[in-house]
Amino acid sequence: MASLHPATATPPPRLSPAPPSLRASSLSWSASIAVSPIPPPPRLELRSPAPAHGPGNRQESLVVCAAWTRRSRGEAEQRPNRKSWKQRTDMYMRPFLLNVFFSKRFVHAKVMHRGTSKVIAVATTNAKDLRLTLPSLVDDNACRTIGRLIAERSMDADVFALAYEPKKNERIEGKLGIIIDTIKEHGIIFV
Repeated sequence: MASLHPATATPPPRLSPAPPSLRASSLSWSASIAVSPIPPPPRLELRSPAPAHGPGNRQESLVVCAAWTRRSRGEAEQRPNRKSWKQRTDMYMRPFLLNVFFSKRFVHAKVMHRGTSKVIAVATTNAKDLRLTLPSLVDDNACRTIGRLIAERSMDADVFALAYEPKKNERIEGKLGIIIDTIKEHGIIFV
């Protein structure tokens, strides 16, 4: 029977020492994890292409051969409905969009969030307070009023940057230009 007294007890057998690469160098918990060497990341290959204009051309340029490049024409033809990078990310880079509509009798403007389609601010000359106070609901003065209201209501909703995408063959001039300039004058940035 083994002795229960600590002075006379036999010590437990020792294990063989760990190799030097797996020994803990400190007493922290992270030092007890075996560390294996990680190979360095692959490097980009630089090479000079064959001269395009014959053997007499001494101009050499370096071409970077990266792992990812833009799609070739053949790949674009195979998947014609795939959206471009700008089309996929523009909704997040410029989330608030100004929408302006001119009818024969009224001017309507609204600010929408592209991702959620939530309307942030609305102003129209068809509103009861504007309809009764403005002499004309479609002139330049009405456009200035709509721009001022859109700017104030956007700032109340903590929106300080808007985007406007003109439709095809649409110029930013006339009444539309007045609305956008008035919004800019009241502290909204167009991106």
